[in-house]
Amino acid sequence: MAKDKTIYTCSECGGSSPRWLGKCPHCGAWNTLVETVAEPVAGKHRLSALRQGLASHGTLARLAEIEAADVQRTPTGLPELDRVLGGGIVAGAVVLIGGDPGIGKSTLLLQALDALQRAGLPTLYVTGEESGAQVALRARRLGLADSQVPVLAEIQLERILATLERERPAVAVIDSIQTVYTEQLSSAPGSVAQVRECAAHLTRLAKAGGDGGRDGTTLVLVGHVTKEGALAGPRVLEHMVDTVLYFEGDTHSSFRLVRAIKNRFGAVNEMGVFAMTERGLKGVSNPSALFLSQHAQPVPGSCVLVTLEGTRPLLVEIQALVDAGGVSPRRLSVGLERDRLAMLLAVLHRHAGVACADQDVFVNAVGGVRIAEPAADLAVLLAIQSSLRGRALPQRFVAFGEVGLAGEVRPAPRGLERLREAAKLGFRVALVPAANVPRKPDAATRELLAAMEVHPVERIEQALDIVRAWG
Repeated sequence: MAKDKTIYTCSECGGSSPRWLGKCPHCGAWNTLVETVAEPVAGKHRLSALRQGLASHGTLARLAEIEAADVQRTPTGLPELDRVLGGGIVAGAVVLIGGDPGIGKSTLLLQALDALQRAGLPTLYVTGEESGAQVALRARRLGLADSQVPVLAEIQLERILATLERERPAVAVIDSIQTVYTEQLSSAPGSVAQVRECAAHLTRLAKAGGDGGRDGTTLVLVGHVTKEGALAGPRVLEHMVDTVLYFEGDTHSSFRLVRAIKNRFGAVNEMGVFAMTERGLKGVSNPSALFLSQHAQPVPGSCVLVTLEGTRPLLVEIQALVDAGGVSPRRLSVGLERDRLAMLLAVLHRHAGVACADQDVFVNAVGGVRIAEPAADLAVLLAIQSSLRGRALPQRFVAFGEVGLAGEVRPAPRGLERLREAAKLGFRVALVPAANVPRKPDAATRELLAAMEVHPVERIEQALDIVRAWG
């Protein structure tokens, strides 16, 4: 019996190579080539016949003539999930959600399917990692013992597709895409070829719609993640789908974050906050309270930042600890970029005369949230300065702003919304870039900010002078 021919497929771009290489020749990624079984390719004569049989030209439409109607959305019954999705699910959309094992992906989706089923939409839950009895046991733990959500325990693609075509559910969950395989390929489930092929078939079915002009099925694919935290499988999987969601959070904490990093029907970088309870995941309507420590009195090394997660302003406490270091002082940041911390320390030394070269510097964003926007620079520097001097910042104090290498404080986007959120939560003192000070606020904004003392700054040394004058 002839041995199956093997090729090496890149997990990032899907390109193939006849032999293993350290670097993918197509996309340049390192150590991404995975051995797979080569599938037979149709001959030239067969391809030519297929092309002739399907050789009908496409219909062109001018861009100005196309009706650009807003897509209809259906709420899932979970407001925080609707926020991340852009307002609800869209018929025919394909959503990919990934996260660490045990983070709550299956729990969240089972709750959403039950809410949609009770609202009158036909649903389907396809499980490839658990049996139907295990899914029913989880439903009882969540208080969904009387749930009418249909469950299919199957991993063969052809049977899943036949069930979807027969049942025509409005929303279907595939948990997970790495367990599904097709008989057309000889490779094992979870391989690059299987994941790519199964996802392509499921996506085509979701987009096809039903008879009589009926909208397609909204498909939710659950994906595994690698040890680096990225979605496992070929990178092309993220390009196939319409929305990519990441489930984040510490398994030792009761709070979970769902973040959208791709959304063709809504804004990206939106974030939903959930709390894990005995009855499943519950949405948190005021997440700012999660990321603020409860101090009876102001403490040194603490500064509250107003950050943006998508369209939502959040108040996050930045904590810094500066302590005597050894020969090689440490620079450690949790929730913030370590390289940016080193850059900010250099700016603090060069332009403000504050030296931390012989000090250990630790910076932490409270609550496990990850902050990537540069508007956190000013709050980080103020927290470091506060810890170094041993002087606490004023109570009910917030700050935001980007700090440049020349020591200037740059404006942050949507500064007025940040100030409004801080004022609503009772903060009374704000240190902000001069360009973010409201010039001509409306009556409602003036009334809201009347009790807030806003200090505009243009350079980092000016900000530190204002803080030193307070105490």
